[in-house]
Amino acid sequence: MSEDTPALKPDEPTTPLQELWATAKGNTHPEIWGVTLADPATHVPSQIVFQKYLNANEGDVVKARDQLVKTLEWRAKRKPLELIKQNFNRTKFQGLGYVTQYVSGTEDEVAGDPESKEIFTWNIYGNVKSIDDTFGDLEEFLSWRAALMEMAVLELSLSTATKPITVDYDPYKIFQVHDYKSISFLRQSPRVKSASTETIKVFATAYPELLKEKFFVNVPVIMGFMYGFMKLFVAAKTIKKFHPMANGANLAKEFGESKVPSLSEKLPVEYGGKGADLKTQGKEPSVE
Repeated sequence: MSEDTPALKPDEPTTPLQELWATAKGNTHPEIWGVTLADPATHVPSQIVFQKYLNANEGDVVKARDQLVKTLEWRAKRKPLELIKQNFNRTKFQGLGYVTQYVSGTEDEVAGDPESKEIFTWNIYGNVKSIDDTFGDLEEFLSWRAALMEMAVLELSLSTATKPITVDYDPYKIFQVHDYKSISFLRQSPRVKSASTETIKVFATAYPELLKEKFFVNVPVIMGFMYGFMKLFVAAKTIKKFHPMANGANLAKEFGESKVPSLSEKLPVEYGGKGADLKTQGKEPSVE
């Protein structure tokens, strides 16, 4: 080392992952996606979390750190893990969202192997009974939507993960399906637009690099306003993962090749598979 080269302090971060860990240590909230954050050099779950923030920001540490801080602040305020335990209003939310998991073997065989399962979240907006009830209270809707997402993320088992990720390798992601059957009238509702806009903004910040592919099924042409909102808040590379489909019965055809054998057949019949309906095979946030 030359005399002109400043010496590193013993505790000074030397890698992007360590810089994000230093930022996380300085925050009062210790958790993201069920992972209690720790040194990524020795804790694989934390490495996965921090690497996702770097991947979401094309390796830009400053941007990744800013997003990480916003996520920690949001989680401290919203307490999404607690939302999973909450009971939501049955009339407003029952049947609107499900989480399903499809695996390639027994529970023991797939334990710890992220490449042996596929996780789906399903938003069935056609089951909305009342726009005013479901979307009228924005905070309540966001809490329900976050609870659904947290349920899906926990299925990834990040807190016990043993396989690190890289820029090019990341199996810890979720498929999302939004079913808009019979809801073309929603375009007239400012409450729906407000809820959609806020949800997109929150999820783009608080859940980076967790989306594998997103399918919008039974989409009426007049729902184009949704894509306009998304382009404002979602990264261009994420938009490329979005797939609008006019007929939901064709969804299963999108999964002809999957790490889970016969995945297309395991999907509900309504979506072109041979499996039971979502109410039977899925889980949803608790209602009362």
